[in-house]
Amino acid sequence: MGFIGFLILGLLAGAIAKLILPGKQGGGWFITLILGVLGALLGGWLGGLIFGVNLNEFFSLSTWALAIGGSLIVLLIYGLIFGRKKA
Repeated sequence: MGFIGFLILGLLAGAIAKLILPGKQGGGWFITLILGVLGALLGGWLGGLIFGVNLNEFFSLSTWALAIGGSLIVLLIYGLIFGRKKA
């Protein structure tokens, strides 16, 4: 998969992960893109490590599942670190 395809995958996976997670997450589309790409990288790395699956094909169900799963993990960590501060 090319660089542009990976960015599109990350943006869409981040947006889907934001829709899945309950509550309100901060950040606009740029943060979603960054977290989605990081999540896709994490999902691809974990998928290769655990299941032997890689993010090679854009239209593969396993690619999307790994990218969205990785994005969910990254968004959860992002929410824990940069969540709402109680004053």
